[in-house]
This record gives sequence, C-alpha cells and structure tokens, in this order.
Amino acid sequence: MNTTSSQGSVKKTYRRQFGWIEKTIAGIAAAIEQAVFTEEHSRQPGLLQALDPRAKLAMFLVVVLAASLSNSLVALPCLYLVLLLLARLSKVPFDFFIRRVWIGIPFFAGIVILPSVFVTSGPRLFDIALGALHFGPSSASLLSGTIFIARVGVSVSLAVLLILTTPWSDILKSLRAFHVPQIFVLLLSMTYRYIFLFLHSANGMFEARKSRTVGRSSGQEQRGWVSGSMSHLMNRSFKMSNDVYAAMAARGFQGEVRSYNAYRMTAQDWLALVLACLLAVLIFCIGRYVL
Repeated sequence: MNTTSSQGSVKKTYRRQFGWIEKTIAGIAAAIEQAVFTEEHSRQPGLLQALDPRAKLAMFLVVVLAASLSNSLVALPCLYLVLLLLARLSKVPFDFFIRRVWIGIPFFAGIVILPSVFVTSGPRLFDIALGALHFGPSSASLLSGTIFIARVGVSVSLAVLLILTTPWSDILKSLRAFHVPQIFVLLLSMTYRYIFLFLHSANGMFEARKSRTVGRSSGQEQRGWVSGSMSHLMNRSFKMSNDVYAAMAARGFQGEVRSYNAYRMTAQDWLALVLACLLAVLIFCIGRYVL
C-alpha cells in the first residue's frame, strides 16, 4: 500500500515538474509544423497559386485599402464571402483558413475597441453605474465596434490568404518590385530562415533537460535554467549572425539579394489585377453610400 502511494506521488511530481516543459516542446513543434504546412498550401495547383506574386501583392494592397476605408456592414461581409470563395478555389482548407483568422481576432480587436464602445456621450442602450461613473454602449458605438472588428477580420483574412498561397521567398522578391528598402527585405529573409534553426535548438535543449533530469527540482532551479537557456540562445544568435555575415562577405555579398527566379506578368495576371481594382472600387463606393 505504501509502495503504491509512493509511486503515485512520484508520478504526480513528475507530471507537475515536466508539464511546462512538455507544453513548451509541443508549442515549438506546432509552430514548426504549421509553417511547413503553410508552405505546402502555396504549392497547390489552385487559382491564386497560379498568379504572379507581384500581382497578388498589388491585389492585396488595393483590396486592404478599400476594406480599411469602408464603413458598410454590407460591403465588408460581401468582401469576406469573396475571400472564402477564393480560398476554396485556391484549395485552402476551409476550417483551417477560418480558424486561423477568427480565433484570436474577436479577443484582441475587442480589447482595443471595448473602451470606445462603453464610454460614450450619447444616449445609451443601457446604463452601468460604478459609484459616480456611468457608462454603457450606444447604438452608434456598437455599430462602429462591429465595423472595426469586420475591417480587422477582412484585412487579416487577406493577409493570411496571401501568405498561404505564396511562398515566402516570392513575397520578399515582390516587395523589391514595389521599391521596399533592400535592408528591410534582407532582415525579413534572414529572420524567417534562421528562426526555424533556433526553434530546433530550443526544442533540443528542452529534450536534453527532460532526459537528464532525475528527481524533483525547485522552482528557483527551473527559473534559473530557463533564464540561462535564453541567455545561451541569445549569445548563439549573435555569434551566428557574425559568422553568417562573414561568410556572405567572403562570397562577394555587397548588400543586394539576388534570386534565380524570373517572373513575367501574363494576361491572366493583369486580368486578376484589374478585377481586384474593380472590386476595391465597388467596395469603396458601397462603403460610402450604403450602411
């Protein structure tokens, strides 16, 4: 009886001690798998995947601008339905596309817009009193809050659809076509490339910690190990950045990133760009004259 109870207490201690490590490892693995899964979508034979990345980036900018200027609860849902149709024609999983956008947007956008919804000066739908303070939502504030969340949802959906249907390297090269500074594109490229390496290193460190730990360590020891691991990863990143730049300079790098991929706008790309511009004008006009 004592042996059984002691074994049960050891298992509980083990789970309590390594639960946060296992969750961290699972989060790191999920981040890597999600990034790889995204690259797989960009290589599917879909509608948006067949377009020139420069055309897709221009379409994205035009439609995002129209959505951000729209104040209509008719135009924004219609635009979102168009995005859902494009996601279906581009062979993007429906549930994956919707979850990736709408799981976090109501929470974060709601936090931003919540004060302006309840702190109003006009007639309120209901009144909340906290001592001498009185506040509550009005019909106008609820409408503006709903429009704000719809704008954020549509804009994020456009960004997610662009990323899911376009390889990251093509997006970076398309930014150069819009005269984005070279140093900015270079930083994005290096960050995207080496973040996977450091995620893999962090994953290995957690696995090594778990496999070599016997018994129960205190909270102070665990916090010390976490801070030491963060310091080690930071020092390693600084050293690797210097080594990578030295290797690039030794091979003739002079600040210009060159790519072997050559893009050419076709009639299909121009047609898609014109349709996106017409859609943006339509959304803007509906947003100006229709509630």
